[in-house]
This record gives sequence, structure tokens and C-alpha cells, in this order.
Amino acid sequence: MTGGFRSRSKSGDPAQRAGKGTQKGKQQRGSQQRGNSRSGRDHKGRRGGQRQTAHHDRQNPSLISAARRSGVDVPRAVAFEVLQRVAADDAFANLTLPKAVSANKLSGRDAAFATELTYGTLRTEGVLDAVIAECSSRGLDAIAPEVLTALRLGTYQVLYTRVEAHAAVDTTVRLVEAAGHEKAKGFANGIMRTITRTPAQEWLDKLAPSGEVAALAFRHAHPEWIARSFGRGLGLLDTADDNALSAEQTAELERALEADSERPLVHLVARPGEISAEELALITGCEEGRYSPYAVYLEQGDPGSLEPVRQKLAAVQDEGSQLIARAVTEAELIGEDSGRWLDLCAGPGGKAALMGAIARVEGAEVDAVEVSPHRATLVEKTVGDLPVRVHRADGRAPGLDAGFDRVLVDAPCSGLGALRRRPEARWRKAESDIAELNTLQTELLESALALVRPGGVVVYSTCSPDLRETRGIVDAAVERHGAGAEIRVEELDTRDVLPDMGDLGSELSAQMWPHRHGTDAMFFAVLRRVAD
Repeated sequence: MTGGFRSRSKSGDPAQRAGKGTQKGKQQRGSQQRGNSRSGRDHKGRRGGQRQTAHHDRQNPSLISAARRSGVDVPRAVAFEVLQRVAADDAFANLTLPKAVSANKLSGRDAAFATELTYGTLRTEGVLDAVIAECSSRGLDAIAPEVLTALRLGTYQVLYTRVEAHAAVDTTVRLVEAAGHEKAKGFANGIMRTITRTPAQEWLDKLAPSGEVAALAFRHAHPEWIARSFGRGLGLLDTADDNALSAEQTAELERALEADSERPLVHLVARPGEISAEELALITGCEEGRYSPYAVYLEQGDPGSLEPVRQKLAAVQDEGSQLIARAVTEAELIGEDSGRWLDLCAGPGGKAALMGAIARVEGAEVDAVEVSPHRATLVEKTVGDLPVRVHRADGRAPGLDAGFDRVLVDAPCSGLGALRRRPEARWRKAESDIAELNTLQTELLESALALVRPGGVVVYSTCSPDLRETRGIVDAAVERHGAGAEIRVEELDTRDVLPDMGDLGSELSAQMWPHRHGTDAMFFAVLRRVAD
């Protein structure tokens, strides 16, 4: 189920369970369009980072105080304030919510309740908008933003939690009042009461679009295009998307969609040469990872409070990212490794740091290129005193001498492989972004192939399973650099640099999945420049 708070907060609201949901075509379009209008990218292709960062540190105590004066409990008031900032400022919930929880001294079940309401409402936004639109006499774009945020929060409680219907209705109306929309209280009350008269599953059945994949996407709160992207990436749908799914294939796609709404386990990376995964696991009382020799799984708690993390002996890094950074250092070269390694798209620095730690053990050095000044600063802070030189430059023309032994192109991408980490992301992305990203990905890979020496390797990776960003880019590069080309490349088998991970796809590249491997949906391929 996509959400579902099961306990009682200190505000005394018991909970009430309902069914699942997702997005409805025409009702959802208002939400989709609003989200896409905020999807600006910097010249590197990544979504704006520094602009939103300014909002992350800004709290709005007046809105929370107004909600409290209107009789709303603190967890709901915090959730409402964070949701409004995500909607109005394009803030990131995973950065904004923890600060709001801390500032309002929430802990235990109250903190969990605020988290569930915030993340759950964001994940299911398209479904909530479909239900609200069905009950509203006006279009979603005609509803005041604060009123719409309150309605989404209330509707989420009715459809996805055990919160009593009367509590969801009452607090929604109170939040509308607290936001200064006194005249909209009756409107909000009417919509909420209409929603509560129909069981959740009936709403979902009524609003579900036709078509097998569209219905699956609706049930699991994803835009249909993302569900189709996953289906193609898993090899379940052909390129025309017109084949019927078997029961087994349907279950596989359903598991992939469900995984986006599950809380990801925190993965720690033990810095090679400083601490082993075994030592880190013993110190923290955690479990060693299944695949990366540096991984440790943290089931609960704040990783920043761990002594090895504070001492920079360890850091937070998805196990899939660890495997990719390690693959760069392990892929087979032709000729000796001179110790010149390159990370061409280094921000925020996790892979560069792991490559740097391995480089220090191996006697190598890493050049790390990052075009964004803010992200380049993050790289510098992350790598610390490791043998990593940070260059503020565009990876397409970084101004570095060619002849690198090993190059990583962790290309800017749609980020569809990490939707579980950013609950609002699925409704903020647009399929039309991918064509622009493909151009950038191709140019970065071409730059890497020109910078690597004959016999050297290039690892191309994305945090996306979309075939247009993965095999599409790699296959085109292999074709361009075939027989007769000035620079010729061959693709190597990624399984030579990976442990046994089960199903990674049918190609030489590796496609990881949350529901199969517990990692983000990371992709990588290894290309070797053919020696003269």
C-alpha cells in the first residue's frame, strides 16, 4: 500500500484504513502541469539546487502558530507547513521536514505522524487531486494554493490512513481558516464530506483509467509514463508498449512501483584504508551489506550521530552507488594503470570520495569535474584530504589533458531510479525532459571517450532505469565508435566487476532495482577504448 499510518499520535486521532490510489488522467493534469512548470534545470541538466537550498533553512512559525490557534495539532500543522513550502517554493521535503520536526520539538509517534502525512500526501498527490477534482465545482487551478494543500492533506488521511473521517474533515477546515481563507471553509468542508461518503476503494475503482499499465500506475500513485518507463526497463513492455502483460509480469511491475513508496534503508560506506565494513558494522551494531565490500545497513537512527560518520571514516551512500564507484577502479585495462582517474560529473561527491579513498590505497589520483559552483564546494567538503583535485568546469569541455586510465560519467539524468528518496519527485518530472537530457548525456560520454587513453575504461552510469537514458545512450556510442571510427570502443561485461546479484538484465550492462536488490535503480555500463 502506498502509505498508511497505523498508530495513534498524541493528538488522539485514531486511524482508519482505506485502499490504494494513483493518478487519473484529466483530473490529474492540473497537478502535473503545476509540477512541470517548476522543473527548470541548470546548464548541466540537473534541477536547480542552490535556489531551493535557501528555502530549506527558512521556517514559517506564523503558519504553524496560526494552525495551532485554530485548534490543529502540531504534527498536522507541521505537515501542512512543509507541504505548502514544497508546493509554493519547490522545496525538497526530505530536507525541509526534518528541520520543521526538530524546530517544533516533535518526537516519537508525533514525529512519525507528521512524516507519514507529509510524505504520503506528496507521493499520492496525483490521486488526491483526481478525487478532489471529482468533488469540486471548480477546477484545481481555481482553488487557492493553501486551500488545495489542506484538501490534499485531508484527503490523504481519508483514503490512506486510519484517521477518523470526522478528524480529517475538521482539521482540514481549521487549516483553511488558519491560512487566512475564512470564506473557503464551507467549500473545503463540502468537498471533504463528499469524499468521506464514498469508501476509498470505490473512489479508486471509479477514477481508475482504462488500460492495464495505466491502472497499475493509478493504484500505485505514479504518472503513467513512469510506469511505462519501468516496464520497458524491466523488459516487460516492448518499445511500442502494446503487448499484454502476463500475471507474472504484472506482479513484477507492481513490485517495482510499490518499492518507490517504501522507506529506503540507509546504506553506509566504510572508507577503504580507514575502516572496514566489518569494523563499521561492529561499532554501529549494524549489518554488513550484501553486495558492496564497503556497505553497512543502518536500519534506524540518525547516521550523522555515529562516531565513524562524524570522523569521516564512513558516510551515507547507496550501495548501488558504491558498486559503480568501485567498478571504475576494478574494470580491466589494457596496459598498466598510471593512476590517472577522472570523475567527470562529480557533484555532490559521494562517488568521487569513494574513488579517492581507493585511489589513496592504490597510489592513484582523481580529478573531479563539477560545473555547478555550489556542488563543486560540496565535492571539496566531501573528499576532504583525499587525493582528489576538484575542477569547476563543464564536463563536456573540462580543459584537462587526455590520457586518463579510468573515467566515470555519472551523467545528469531524470532521477527515476531514486523516486523513493524524494516523495514529491514523481509529480514534478516530465517525460519531455528526457530528450534534452539525452543530448547532454551523449555529449558527456563523448567527452569521456576522448579523455580516456587507448586501453582505458569509461563507466557510464545513471540513477534512472529509463532505456532512453541507459541502453539508448550506450548502444548509440558503441555504434558510433565501431570499426573505422577514429576512437573505437568495446563494451565489457559488468558482471566481471560485480558480485553475484541475481537478475541485472539481459545486457552486458547492469540495471539494479529497489525491489530486486535494495539499491536505487542504478544503471551502469563499462566501455573500453580499443588500443591502437
